[in-house]
Amino acid sequence: MIDLSDVDGFEWDDGNRIKNWTKHQVSTSECEEVFFNLPLLLVDDVPHSQVEKRFYGLGQTNAGRKLFISYTTRTNKIRVLSARDMSRKERRTYAKTNP
Repeated sequence: MIDLSDVDGFEWDDGNRIKNWTKHQVSTSECEEVFFNLPLLLVDDVPHSQVEKRFYGLGQTNAGRKLFISYTTRTNKIRVLSARDMSRKERRTYAKTNP
């Protein structure tokens, strides 16, 4: 289980923020909403953790949009690296967390 109890906010990189909007039409507020809604599935992203520890989350916005969020944590902040709609396979995995 990934523990976010020490996290006290979000840190945004303009490049990632713009990329997420331009490529996937995902806003920063939608990304943040995912971390406050249940169910939320958080997973260690071992294959992408060579330089820094990375994670991904499967969750939903307040409007019910199901998102895949790639992120890391820096100085007690969540730093979203990438956000997009869940794939079909990710939706099936996510559905299993909330039977």
